[in-house]
Amino acid sequence: MNSREDQTGFLPDDRMDEFRSRWDDIQTGFVDDPRGAVRDAHAMVGELADELTATFTRERGALEEQWSNDRQPDTEALRVALQRYRSFFNGLLGTTTTAAP
Repeated sequence: MNSREDQTGFLPDDRMDEFRSRWDDIQTGFVDDPRGAVRDAHAMVGELADELTATFTRERGALEEQWSNDRQPDTEALRVALQRYRSFFNGLLGTTTTAAP
C-alpha cells in the first residue's frame, strides 16, 4: 500500500486527473446534449463514489487487521487516517471546519 501522507487526494493523481478530464468533457457536452451530460455526470459520480468507498474500505481494513492481531497501529498512521476522514467529511458538507460540540 502506498503511503498516503504525501498525497492530498483520496485517489492516485493519475486517476483524479482522469476524473477531472472526464468532468470537463461532460460540462462541455452539456451545450449539445444536456440530458446526456447529466446522465454521464450521474454515472461518473457513482463511479467516483464507488472508488472512494473501496479506498476507505481498504485503508480501514489495514488498520483493523493491525488491531485484530493485537498490534497497536502507528500513531502517525492513525493521525493521517483521521485527517483524511476529516477532509472527506468537510468536502462532502462543503465546510472546512467542524462545529463545536
